[in-house]
Amino acid sequence: MRLSTFSDYSLRVLMYLGGQDDRLVTIAEIADVHSISKSHLMKVVHQLGLNGQIETVRGKGGGMRLARPANQIVVGDVIRQSESDFALAECFAGQSTCRIQGGCCLPAILNEALSAMFLVLDGYTLADLLGAPQGLVPVLAGSLLTGPD
Repeated sequence: MRLSTFSDYSLRVLMYLGGQDDRLVTIAEIADVHSISKSHLMKVVHQLGLNGQIETVRGKGGGMRLARPANQIVVGDVIRQSESDFALAECFAGQSTCRIQGGCCLPAILNEALSAMFLVLDGYTLADLLGAPQGLVPVLAGSLLTGPD
Protein backbone atom coordinates (compact mmCIF):
# COMPACT_ATOMS: atom_id res chain seq x y z
CA MET A 1 0.00 0.00 0.00
CA ARG A 2 1.17 3.48 -0.78
CA LEU A 3 -0.24 6.66 0.68
CA SER A 4 -1.63 9.13 -1.81
CA THR A 5 0.11 12.39 -2.63
CA PHE A 6 -2.80 14.10 -0.87
CA SER A 7 -1.94 12.32 2.41
CA ASP A 8 1.74 13.07 1.96
CA TYR A 9 1.04 16.76 1.43
CA SER A 10 -1.40 16.81 4.36
CA LEU A 11 1.28 15.50 6.69
CA ARG A 12 3.86 17.92 5.28
CA VAL A 13 1.55 20.88 5.86
CA LEU A 14 0.78 19.80 9.42
CA MET A 15 4.44 19.18 10.25
CA TYR A 16 5.43 22.56 8.84
CA LEU A 17 2.70 24.35 10.79
CA GLY A 18 3.62 22.40 13.92
CA GLY A 19 7.09 23.89 13.83
CA GLN A 20 5.99 27.49 13.46
CA ASP A 21 5.09 28.44 17.04
CA ASP A 22 1.52 29.43 16.16
CA ARG A 23 2.50 32.09 13.61
CA LEU A 24 0.42 32.35 10.48
CA VAL A 25 1.91 30.58 7.47
CA THR A 26 0.86 31.00 3.85
CA ILE A 27 0.30 28.36 1.21
CA ALA A 28 2.97 30.06 -0.90
CA GLU A 29 5.53 29.62 1.89
CA ILE A 30 4.89 25.89 2.23
CA ALA A 31 4.77 25.47 -1.56
CA ASP A 32 8.18 27.12 -1.87
CA VAL A 33 9.78 25.13 0.95
CA HIS A 34 8.53 21.78 -0.35
CA SER A 35 8.49 22.59 -4.09
CA ILE A 36 4.82 21.71 -4.29
CA SER A 37 2.19 23.23 -6.55
CA LYS A 38 0.16 25.96 -4.82
CA SER A 39 -3.03 24.68 -6.44
CA HIS A 40 -2.49 21.19 -4.96
CA LEU A 41 -1.77 22.70 -1.56
CA MET A 42 -4.93 24.81 -1.70
CA LYS A 43 -7.00 21.60 -1.94
CA VAL A 44 -5.06 20.01 0.91
CA VAL A 45 -5.37 23.08 3.13
CA HIS A 46 -9.08 23.34 2.39
CA GLN A 47 -9.62 19.72 3.47
CA LEU A 48 -7.45 20.09 6.58
CA GLY A 49 -9.58 23.08 7.52
CA LEU A 50 -12.84 21.18 6.98
CA ASN A 51 -11.47 18.36 9.13
CA GLY A 52 -10.63 20.76 11.96
CA GLN A 53 -6.89 20.16 11.79
CA ILE A 54 -5.99 23.73 10.86
CA GLU A 55 -7.58 27.14 11.06
CA THR A 56 -7.26 29.74 8.37
CA VAL A 57 -7.29 33.52 8.57
CA ARG A 58 -8.31 35.35 5.41
CA GLY A 59 -7.20 38.73 4.18
CA LYS A 60 -4.01 40.73 4.28
CA GLY A 61 -1.62 39.22 6.80
CA GLY A 62 -3.69 36.03 6.80
CA GLY A 63 -2.56 32.46 6.62
CA MET A 64 -3.03 29.26 8.55
CA ARG A 65 -1.97 27.55 11.77
CA LEU A 66 -2.80 24.39 13.66
CA ALA A 67 -6.31 24.39 15.10
CA ARG A 68 -5.26 22.25 18.06
CA PRO A 69 -2.02 21.48 19.87
CA ALA A 70 0.20 19.05 17.96
CA ASN A 71 -0.21 16.40 20.67
CA GLN A 72 -3.95 16.28 19.90
CA ILE A 73 -3.59 15.62 16.16
CA VAL A 74 -3.47 11.84 15.68
CA VAL A 75 -1.56 10.62 12.62
CA GLY A 76 -4.06 7.80 12.00
CA ASP A 77 -6.93 10.31 11.89
CA VAL A 78 -5.08 12.46 9.36
CA ILE A 79 -4.54 9.43 7.11
CA ARG A 80 -8.16 8.27 7.44
CA GLN A 81 -9.38 11.78 6.52
CA SER A 82 -7.00 12.22 3.59
CA GLU A 83 -7.20 8.80 1.94
CA SER A 84 -10.24 7.91 -0.12
CA ASP A 85 -9.70 4.20 -0.66
CA PHE A 86 -8.53 1.49 1.71
CA ALA A 87 -9.50 -1.38 -0.56
CA LEU A 88 -6.24 -3.30 -0.62
CA ALA A 89 -7.49 -5.79 -3.19
CA GLU A 90 -10.32 -5.97 -5.73
CA CYS A 91 -12.47 -8.09 -3.43
CA PHE A 92 -12.65 -5.22 -0.91
CA ALA A 93 -14.38 -2.93 -3.39
CA GLY A 94 -17.62 -4.92 -3.64
CA GLN A 95 -17.75 -5.55 -7.41
CA SER A 96 -15.16 -8.31 -7.45
CA THR A 97 -14.60 -10.63 -10.41
CA CYS A 98 -12.39 -12.91 -8.31
CA ARG A 99 -13.34 -16.55 -8.89
CA ILE A 100 -12.16 -17.71 -5.48
CA GLN A 101 -13.98 -15.06 -3.46
CA GLY A 102 -15.72 -16.65 -0.50
CA GLY A 103 -13.16 -19.41 -0.18
CA CYS A 104 -10.10 -17.21 0.10
CA CYS A 105 -8.57 -16.06 3.37
CA LEU A 106 -6.62 -13.16 1.83
CA PRO A 107 -9.28 -10.51 2.64
CA ALA A 108 -9.18 -11.41 6.34
CA ILE A 109 -5.39 -11.25 6.38
CA LEU A 110 -5.35 -7.90 4.58
CA ASN A 111 -8.00 -6.51 6.96
CA GLU A 112 -5.84 -7.61 9.88
CA ALA A 113 -2.82 -5.89 8.33
CA LEU A 114 -4.78 -2.68 7.71
CA SER A 115 -6.07 -2.72 11.28
CA ALA A 116 -2.52 -3.23 12.56
CA MET A 117 -1.28 -0.30 10.48
CA PHE A 118 -3.91 2.01 11.97
CA LEU A 119 -3.22 0.68 15.45
CA VAL A 120 0.36 1.90 15.00
CA LEU A 121 -0.60 5.20 13.34
CA ASP A 122 -3.16 5.91 16.07
CA GLY A 123 -0.38 5.65 18.62
CA TYR A 124 1.41 8.69 17.19
CA THR A 125 0.54 12.36 17.12
CA LEU A 126 1.89 15.28 15.16
CA ALA A 127 3.94 16.13 18.26
CA ASP A 128 5.72 12.77 17.90
CA LEU A 129 6.61 13.61 14.30
CA LEU A 130 7.95 16.98 15.39
CA GLY A 131 9.87 15.41 18.27
CA ALA A 132 12.20 13.63 15.83
CA PRO A 133 14.06 16.65 14.49
CA GLN A 134 16.66 14.81 12.40
CA GLY A 135 16.05 16.06 8.89
CA LEU A 136 13.04 18.13 9.91
CA VAL A 137 14.74 21.21 11.36
CA PRO A 138 16.20 22.41 8.03
CA VAL A 139 12.74 22.21 6.44
CA LEU A 140 11.15 24.10 9.31
CA ALA A 141 13.87 26.71 9.08
CA GLY A 142 12.92 27.25 5.43
CA SER A 143 15.68 25.39 3.60
CA LEU A 144 15.50 22.05 1.88
CA LEU A 145 17.40 19.11 3.28
CA THR A 146 20.21 18.04 0.97
CA GLY A 147 20.95 14.73 2.66
CA PRO A 148 22.27 13.15 5.85
CA ASP A 149 25.41 14.47 7.49
